[in-house]
Amino acid sequence: MLHLGILGLGEGRSTISAALASDKISLKIICDANEDLCRQRAKEFSFYNFTTNYQRLLDDPEIDVIAIYTPDHLHAEHVKQALIHGKHVVCTKPFIDDLSVANELITLSEKSGRKVFVGQSSRFFEPVKRQRKDFEAGVIGELITIEGYYHADHRWFLEKGWSLKQSFKWLYGGLSHPTDFIRWYLPEIEEVMGYGMLSANGAAAGLKNQDTMHFIFKAKDGRIARVSGAYTGPVQPNMRDSEMSCILRGTEGCSQADYMDLRYAITTNTGEEQLITWEHKLKHYFRFEGKSHHAGEYQNYLEYFADCLDEGRTAYPDLKEGIGTIVLLQAMDRSLTTGLPVKIDAILDEYDIQRADISLQTLSNG
Repeated sequence: MLHLGILGLGEGRSTISAALASDKISLKIICDANEDLCRQRAKEFSFYNFTTNYQRLLDDPEIDVIAIYTPDHLHAEHVKQALIHGKHVVCTKPFIDDLSVANELITLSEKSGRKVFVGQSSRFFEPVKRQRKDFEAGVIGELITIEGYYHADHRWFLEKGWSLKQSFKWLYGGLSHPTDFIRWYLPEIEEVMGYGMLSANGAAAGLKNQDTMHFIFKAKDGRIARVSGAYTGPVQPNMRDSEMSCILRGTEGCSQADYMDLRYAITTNTGEEQLITWEHKLKHYFRFEGKSHHAGEYQNYLEYFADCLDEGRTAYPDLKEGIGTIVLLQAMDRSLTTGLPVKIDAILDEYDIQRADISLQTLSNG
């Protein structure tokens, strides 16, 4: 049984639900700088052990793991303090926003013996889990190429004042999901090229950075991949296509995992065409308003992390893989700025990060 503390109760709302529903997790305390939000969550979940002081979580000897859901620019310091105080860490994506601290975090994790798991929740959605299982079983043969996208009508999101600041970028807030799919299947990305634009809707709302983007990736072995994102316009009906999807094209078959629809399609190596849904699991994955939160995925990944710690296995994506994804995202960001292809090694050299530290081939999420 893992004893958990949660920092950040906006997105952390899903983790509260996940922990309270799990027989592998014991929730000890929740924390947010906003006391009103603490009280709101306490009332919502009838869980009244809360604090506005992060130090209480760090000093509590009963807490094994701290789950961090604070704003991106605070992740590095909050992870650092957790490691210094001997806690394992779950940190939401994107992992960090400053690669200059990457080596320090790697050293701290290795020195402390504590594990860091990056909460790329979309890997733990039912269709995506099934797609990975089929891939590892060889059902589509050898991977030729991968396509990922995230197209959503998020104009409602622009009502949040901070989303209109220069610091907010859909590249990190949205496109990090399908980009993670790329690294999951092609971890040795060598070069990226992308174009982006600010749509008429985004500009009218006051958005500062690109809300429409397309990227091409090249791996060291020559394979290529594609990712696209569009965030401030209408989308097609979900009976036709999902807002986010991952398509694997193999030598003997092809598969597509949808999100947030519980839908998976595959042409197997025998030529059989299958369409699989998990509508009976809707209440596990979506517990609040509509499909706006990720409680089911969070429960899946918390329990996966607990199993890995118990069995002495590495839970992926780990700290190093999380850093590797940030390296790739920053290369993508640089390509948008320069209009040129960007070599991943250029980012690694700039921050003195060793490729060996970020190129671990991930295992199954179980």
